[in-house]
Amino acid sequence: MEIKKPKFRLMKNGYDRFAVDDAVDRMFFENETMRQQLETYRSQINHAGEQLNQIKTRYQALISELTVREKAADDIARLALKEANTIIDTAQNNADAIVREALSTARQLLAEIARIGNNAKDVKEEMKIKLQALIKALEDFEIPDIPGSDQIINDKEQDKSL
Repeated sequence: MEIKKPKFRLMKNGYDRFAVDDAVDRMFFENETMRQQLETYRSQINHAGEQLNQIKTRYQALISELTVREKAADDIARLALKEANTIIDTAQNNADAIVREALSTARQLLAEIARIGNNAKDVKEEMKIKLQALIKALEDFEIPDIPGSDQIINDKEQDKSL
């Protein structure tokens, strides 16, 4: 705002009294208006400062709350990861136990099959020996000739024809 220096007309006894009074009144009015504006601006600055302080306080509260929530989220994530790792370890241990048990059962079954196979070989050899002995006994067995066997066969044929 540019301030103009007032210029007054010169009169016989000095400056024009009405012009000076008018300029003083105008300057007083402008001064009063500027003082009121200054007071309004100061009030607005104080109000803005209070709002800024409230906003800063709220901001700090939000930052603190966010920090707490982030820490809680990190804790939850860490616990979830720990729990997941525990579950995975347990599942891995259970799977290993199942595999060991299956391998043990398979070994037992293979041992049983091998034992049965060996027993079957033994039984087969024993049966071969017994069959060979039976074959030899059959070969050595001689049927004696029955006297009159031809006559008996002929009698049977005659009985059939009747």
